[in-house]
Amino acid sequence: MKAEEEGPPDRELYALLHISPDASDEEIKKAYRQWAQIYHPDKCQAPHMKDTATENFQRVSCAYEILLDENKRKIYDIYGMEGLTSGLELGKKLNKAEELKEELERLQKLKEELERLWKLKEQEVSAHFRPSGTMWADMSLPDLLHGHGIMRGMAMTSSVQSHISKHNILSIGGNLEVNGDSGYGDATIGFGRQISSVSSIEFIGSAGLWPLIGVRTSRNLSSHLIATMGLSMSLRDGSLNLSNTWVRRLSESTSGNIQLALGSDSALSVGWRKKHEKLSAAGQLKCGIDSFAASANYKHRFSSKSHGCIAGKVGSNALELEVGIGRKLSNLSSVRMLYSIGIQGISWKFKLRRGGQKLVIPILLSGDLDPVFAAAAVIIPTSLYFVLKKFVLKPYYLKREKQKALESMEKTSTPVLEARAAADKAQKLLQNVANRKQNRQLEIRGLVITKAWYGNLKALKKKDELVESNDSLVIDVKLPLNFLVSDSGQLKLHEGVKKSGIMGFCDPCPGEPKQLYVEYTYGDGRYEVTVDDYDKLLIPQEEHRI
Repeated sequence: MKAEEEGPPDRELYALLHISPDASDEEIKKAYRQWAQIYHPDKCQAPHMKDTATENFQRVSCAYEILLDENKRKIYDIYGMEGLTSGLELGKKLNKAEELKEELERLQKLKEELERLWKLKEQEVSAHFRPSGTMWADMSLPDLLHGHGIMRGMAMTSSVQSHISKHNILSIGGNLEVNGDSGYGDATIGFGRQISSVSSIEFIGSAGLWPLIGVRTSRNLSSHLIATMGLSMSLRDGSLNLSNTWVRRLSESTSGNIQLALGSDSALSVGWRKKHEKLSAAGQLKCGIDSFAASANYKHRFSSKSHGCIAGKVGSNALELEVGIGRKLSNLSSVRMLYSIGIQGISWKFKLRRGGQKLVIPILLSGDLDPVFAAAAVIIPTSLYFVLKKFVLKPYYLKREKQKALESMEKTSTPVLEARAAADKAQKLLQNVANRKQNRQLEIRGLVITKAWYGNLKALKKKDELVESNDSLVIDVKLPLNFLVSDSGQLKLHEGVKKSGIMGFCDPCPGEPKQLYVEYTYGDGRYEVTVDDYDKLLIPQEEHRI
């Protein structure tokens, strides 16, 4: 309920009475008397409008009662109508703004704590059972052309992780791989325990082609340094493998690591990683007893939904360059297309992710490094991608966004239609007085509102196309503004007051940015002005002249 966290405070009651948030009690009483002359049921001459007059008179009376009560006005000024309906009891002990604010913040903190506990409970349930997996389908175009079939091999890995208690995690996984006429598989089980806030331990066992048992422990040595040590033993030949890894945080977005592995594949590795809002990059240098390898990758986010990436690898038995583009399809799904060229040939790779599941499809295009073929392998799919994006993907996403907008509109259509109907009825009660004021201003060549629209920012940018007041994103407010023109020929809308609360107005598009566009005449001149929802408006002004 903190006002500073939720934008401008609620000022609808001030807008309803057409007074400043700093208005005195006398100004509130004067405004109430003026509106009572319009909306008091006894003043209504049209029998069919008495219900509308009664409804609007009750709104004006409610605003008058709240703003004239010192304690209620303090609560309303701080937290709006939510504060008045939060269950706070007023009394002598809570008659200062600071005390009211403290009590309301206490109630809000209690509400936020309950919401936080409920959210944590939901997260705990969702995290209790977390499956993940990867399916790999390795294809070869040369094999297909030579009549050997397109599939070279397939692999699948799957794992499930479950929190069996607050500090204990059980994981079960396995993988299967088929390559040509041969295949293998294994199953893995792991048990992890959080020993303390800075250390943990995990036991691992695997059965299959390469059975082993192992243990791994991790500890935060400081706020910037993490050390991990692992030890495993092969159950086939009894060989031991030892690894030590140190990860140090170098800055807010950068970390470095060193790993020493001793065993069947002894090596020393040094790497770094940087992750920023718009980019991420990583690199590694690995030196073994009889091997050497260096790799690096870079990813740049073009927008919240698309990115480009490049990666390279060079070493004693590897030479590869990979470039690609990716796109986020939804909060759970993403797709990436990669182009790779190296000593193993030229290939494409497609990756599709959905939640914790991944599908990877590498396609070998050629085992030879033909420059023409390599160029064609880049140009053709890139051209296809942009054609697909323009004629298939973009129309699809536009259609989906439009559908979401329609669904959102359907959800709010009933209250918006009701608010429009109420605003229309309120305008009808203002019509006679507004017409008299407008005719008077015409006689003295004073201020006359000729066009006024209130609503969605984008719709108002196309104001020349708005010729009817039934546009779904705007409402015609010419009549209520002419009613608010003073006898001296001025119109003033106060700063910090949301304009949808003005009598005869409504919010035609809840949750969207709104503006007020006004065209008016004054003397021999024509004027126009556009102001934001909470901004002050004072007309006429020479700077508005067209």
